[in-house]
Formats: sequence, C-alpha cells, structure tokens
Amino acid sequence: MPFYLALKEIWRGRGRFILFSLVIALITVLVLFVAALAEGLGAGNRNYIEKLNADLIAYQANVDLSIGASRIGQNRLNQIRRLDGVAAVGPIATASASLVFADGRAPLNVALIGVEPGMPGEPPAVTGAGLRSRRGKEAMLDRQVALRTGLKVGDTFTVKSIQATEEQFYDLRVVGISDNRQYSLQPSVVLPIRTWDQIRPQAAVGGVPDAEIVANIVGVRVADPAQAVAVAQRIKAQVKDVVAVDRATAYQATPGYSAQQSTLNTQRYFALLIGILVIGGFFQILTLQKVAQIGMLKAIGAANTTVGLSAIIQIVAVTMSGVFIGAAATMLLSLGFPPTIPIVFAPSAVWAAIGSLLLIGPIGGLVSVRYSLKVEPLTALGLAS
Repeated sequence: MPFYLALKEIWRGRGRFILFSLVIALITVLVLFVAALAEGLGAGNRNYIEKLNADLIAYQANVDLSIGASRIGQNRLNQIRRLDGVAAVGPIATASASLVFADGRAPLNVALIGVEPGMPGEPPAVTGAGLRSRRGKEAMLDRQVALRTGLKVGDTFTVKSIQATEEQFYDLRVVGISDNRQYSLQPSVVLPIRTWDQIRPQAAVGGVPDAEIVANIVGVRVADPAQAVAVAQRIKAQVKDVVAVDRATAYQATPGYSAQQSTLNTQRYFALLIGILVIGGFFQILTLQKVAQIGMLKAIGAANTTVGLSAIIQIVAVTMSGVFIGAAATMLLSLGFPPTIPIVFAPSAVWAAIGSLLLIGPIGGLVSVRYSLKVEPLTALGLAS
C-alpha cells in the first residue's frame, strides 16, 4: 500500500515532481563539479610528488618544506646516500619555462624538472623510454603536455628560457611520455639534470660549465620501506640542515594546497546543506497542501506506518531520479571539457558525492514525514469541535 500511494501521487503530479527532480539534478551537477574541481586542483598540485618513486623527500631545514626555497648541494646528497638503510637517492630540481611552436600557437608554460636518469625523481615512461644521459638533449613529457601540444615520442620541440636578460631557445627530443605528473598546477617536462641546469632561467647564459648543481629536494628510496621513519630520523640527525618527510607530508605542505582544498570542500558542504533545505522545503509545502488527504486516509483506517512509509518512498524516489539525471548530465558535460580545465572525476570522490546526495533527500524530508504523522483526522477534515 505505501508503494502504491507514493507512486500514484508521483504519477498524478508528475509535472511538479519532474520539475523538482531537475532542481535536485542541478544541485547534483554543482556538487559533482565542485568535487571534481577540488580533485583536479589538488592533483595538479600533488601529482609529481605523490607519484614520486621515492619513500622520503629530503629538504633543506628551516624552509617549511617549501620546494622553491630548499637547496641541497652535492655534498649533502652524498652524505644522505652513505647512510644505513638508504638504497638510492636522486636530486630533483625545479624551474619554469615555456614551450614555443613554429606554427604560431600560444606558448605553453611548463615546469622544468631536472632529475638524475634512473634515480628517484624520474617518472616511468608510459610511452617510449626513460632518460639515458645526464647531458642528453632529450626530455620526458607529462601526459598533459602531450595532450595540449600533440607531441609524440621522437618529435622535437623548443623550450624558451630567460637567461640573463635575453630569451634563449633550446631544441629537445621527446624520448618518453609519462602519466599525469603536473607540478604546482603546471604540466611537467622532465630533463636530465645537466641539461636542466643549462636550460633553466638563470643570471648567465648557459650557466657555469661543470659547476656543482644544487637541487631543490632529494628523493630517497629506502632499502626497507617499513624503516622509512627511522631513516628519516637518521637523515635529520646525521646530515646537517636537512630534514626528510614522506610524500603525503610533502605535497600537503605545498603552498596553498591545504587552503585550496579547505575552500572547495566548504563549497561542497554548503551545496549539500542547500540541497537539504531545498528538499525539506519542497516536501514540507507538499505535505501542507495535502493535509486533508492525509486526514482522510487516517479516518478510513490507514496507519501512521503507511502514511510515513509513503512519504519516505516519495522522497527517496524523487531524490534518486534527480541524482541520476544530474550525474548523467555531469558525465556528458565533462566529455566536452578541454584538458586545460583541471576537472578530475575520481571514482572515490564521485561515489562519495553521490552517496551524500542520496542521503540529503531523506534527511531533508524528515520534517515533512514527522508533520504528516502528527496530522489528526478530525482536525484535518475540519470536524474537530
């Protein structure tokens, strides 16, 4: 009986129920896009660090884990390498430059990342091969660079860098393409460490030949991952002015990362709160409009259980239809987004958002269910003395 009453009313008032389902669909689109934007921006900040083939990341001490401010020279890198429990270390240096194109396309700003070939810091190649020489005029591209430029393995591209006060141009060959490895919301170009040192923006053209390269951070792979904490403590104790942290701590310390995620999560929670209020308001008005009908049902013997279940079934059915429409619309819209928009629909975030949206219907409708249960038949029919 509750199913019959609920579905019969939805069918007879299908116009307003469809309209309200579309309102829930719009709320669903908003929540899913905010969740995808939070995931996309977060991934753009943490991709490179999160996927680093290292257990620990060593920074210069007293720089608040800021990669840009950290400086670690060859001497301290060698000290880290000699510590017990350390399997491999790799210098990682960062800079910014742009790719320019002969066909007149707009330049693409990228993060230049210098690494030691074969050591922690170099990403695995999904297509092509890895870096082979510390001085080779070759590069690995982040997947985002390949998507935005159309470059493939074997192609040659040009990097523009400001050295001294002049623009300098360098031709490099693509030897491999990695997965998404954005750094600080910029697509990445990974270079051999000596090539990076020559190309990066600096005070003198081409730098000083064979000068010691100072890395920003050092990727540390430990022999036994279970001993990573002990190795980090050993690095802090035995290498002067160096601290080591795990990857999660490193990317969470990225400037603006925590504030960005907190802001977007707050927007998502407010959208859910708005959804609860909208759904609650709609069903409360609907209940007020049919007080007489509820009173009649109770007068002819309908139990409170029947009335309450009927209301809950309506709320769940309308909410589910709205969420389904909104999720389908979101997926269709996302197919047309260019790769420049940082939208990432991670399965875990999508299912969490959909689960939250399915819960807000019953939560928002609790007031109307409670009100319908309190309706007195005689009062509702105007027969009370």
